[in-house]
Amino acid sequence: MNGSGVRRVLAALSLLLVLPAGLAACAGGPPTVAPTGVDELTIPTPMPDPSDFVDPDADESAANPWFPLEPGRVWTYRRHELQDTYVERVTVTDRTRVVDGVTTRVVSDELVDTAQRVVSSHERYYARDNLGNVWFFGIAGDWEAGVAGAEAGLAMPAHPRLGDGFVVDAGPGTAEDRAEVLALDAKRDVPAGSFDDLLEVEQTTPHQTGLVRRAYYAAGVGLVFQETVAGGTELVELVASG
Repeated sequence: MNGSGVRRVLAALSLLLVLPAGLAACAGGPPTVAPTGVDELTIPTPMPDPSDFVDPDADESAANPWFPLEPGRVWTYRRHELQDTYVERVTVTDRTRVVDGVTTRVVSDELVDTAQRVVSSHERYYARDNLGNVWFFGIAGDWEAGVAGAEAGLAMPAHPRLGDGFVVDAGPGTAEDRAEVLALDAKRDVPAGSFDDLLEVEQTTPHQTGLVRRAYYAAGVGLVFQETVAGGTELVELVASG
């Protein structure tokens, strides 16, 4: 990004599996893929420039299709954890919050048990930059970018590619998840329907060795399925969205 803001440097993790341009050319491989937002970003970003981010209330015609942030959007999920089943509701609110100088959109997340009791609720802060990348700025009461060394991570690149790797959140000691794009053509059947051409992302964290989650996103919808494939039993399925 600009100036002292999010510097335009190649800062993807070692998870990035794309060959350097010169090596690909010498090996007679396919043409080099044009740079995307992931290539040109410092992730996490230590000094976000507010001018690099869109107004949360601006036109969403250029929104990230994998991670919609239009106020009023609601997703209902069925979440299974061990022997328990919950209903999870994720809502893009009409509220905003300034975090580390950037005006972010507040997204609420509420977990309800079978007796209709609220088990937990959280508020997360996201912001979309001018290139369409969605950044994760924190969770209320947990960590916030710009506080105690925490920095904004990348929730979703604008144009994810197979092998792209990035830091999702950067709250030292509490939230340091990493993500890698595994597929762009995954398929899943969930209560909300059958989905093709899903973006499949694997997520790990240094704070829970052996924990591996895989999340599946549909363009124009967002998250439709998530499962813990190692180190846990969590399963999340989309029931309805709108």
